[in-house]
Amino acid sequence: MTGVETRSVARDSLFLLAEIRVEQSAETHRARVRNLSDGGMMGEGQLRVQRGHRVVVELRNIGAVNGTVAWVQDNRFGVAFDEEIDSQKARRPLQTNEGHEATIVKPSWSHRAPPPPELSTLRKI
Repeated sequence: MTGVETRSVARDSLFLLAEIRVEQSAETHRARVRNLSDGGMMGEGQLRVQRGHRVVVELRNIGAVNGTVAWVQDNRFGVAFDEEIDSQKARRPLQTNEGHEATIVKPSWSHRAPPPPELSTLRKI
């Protein structure tokens, strides 16, 4: 290889997460999307795929996209989409079905530590 970029399709370098399911499997895997174009993507993750595997990629603001694994190198892989997408949609803020920006109705507090216990309920050991 000469190191010269020969592909004519513009790709966006970005960092977002996608859910990927290999066809014939019910299991989904989370992968990082390193670059995205209308015709495909480069992903990175711990899922084990091989060239030729059929996959379904769930992308933010785009939805489920069918494709084929085109190449694999270590924990990175390329997916060629069956049909072109509007890759710029993935860069936009999360959209709801009505086309408006999503709002958080109830924030998740599950990541916070529980409150300390009441001192009066503690007993000495």
